[in-house]
Formats: sequence, structure tokens, C-alpha cells
Amino acid sequence: MAHYTDNLTQLGQQLGAPTDPESAVLERVPNPHTDIDYVARFTAPEFTSLCPVTGQPDFAHIAIDYVPGEWLVESKSLKLFLTAFRNHGAFHEDCTIYIAKRLRDLLEPRWLRIGGFWYPRGGIPIDVFWQTTEPPKGVLVPDFGVATYRGRG
Repeated sequence: MAHYTDNLTQLGQQLGAPTDPESAVLERVPNPHTDIDYVARFTAPEFTSLCPVTGQPDFAHIAIDYVPGEWLVESKSLKLFLTAFRNHGAFHEDCTIYIAKRLRDLLEPRWLRIGGFWYPRGGIPIDVFWQTTEPPKGVLVPDFGVATYRGRG
């Protein structure tokens, strides 16, 4: 059996950030615990993208939970993928759902959800949530743990 990192192209390599999310390479490794359901969580509290209209930076706290099937996302490739949004112009909803779809298509997880907690643009915070289905019965799904934006209140 090949070593689980044999097909990875980014881990252990000196790489610059991808220039856009479409060209960013997301990689996966085999899940060694396919016999049980568990939640894996990735949190990107300093996610950035660009407003497609003004070109100004937008900031978000992105939280991704998934119940793996056969595959796990390789974390360096996920970090580089998320970094690729820094110079990418798209609305909050588009960024959040694009991330979810890429992970869903790559991993074919038993369940996946994403929460995009965006800092205010024009005085209004935009939070975006999506999940594939109901989580598997009996799996622990913790709260995202991200407070809604309260401003000075």
C-alpha cells in the first residue's frame, strides 16, 4: 500500500500562495477511521477576500465542520486554497458557498457545513451558512462558537 502522502504535491514544499481560488489545488488523504462518524473542524478567523465592486478588502471568520467519509482534506492545501481568496473579488455569499462546494466535491463527506461570519460592509454584517444534509445521527456537532456581530452594543 502506498504511503498516504505519496500523491500530495504541496505538503513539505516551499510554495507561494495561489493567485485565485479556481487554480488553487485542494488535496486529500485517506481517512484512517472510516468505521466511525466524527466531526473535523477547520477555522480561519482571518479570512480575507476583495469586494468585487470597490476592490476593498473584506474580512471573515470561516468555520468548516465535516464528517469524513473515505477522505480528509490535507490541511496545507486548505490553507493555500483559503489564502487564494486574498486577491479574489467576490461577494460574501459566493466566497462562502464556493469553499463549501469545492470541499464537498473533493471529499464526498458524510456531512459538511460552513459558516461565514463576515465583518460589516456598509454597516451591515453578512453571515452565510450552508450544509449538505442533516448531520449523521449521534454525531457531536458543536456550536460554531462565533458570536454574531454586535458592534458597540
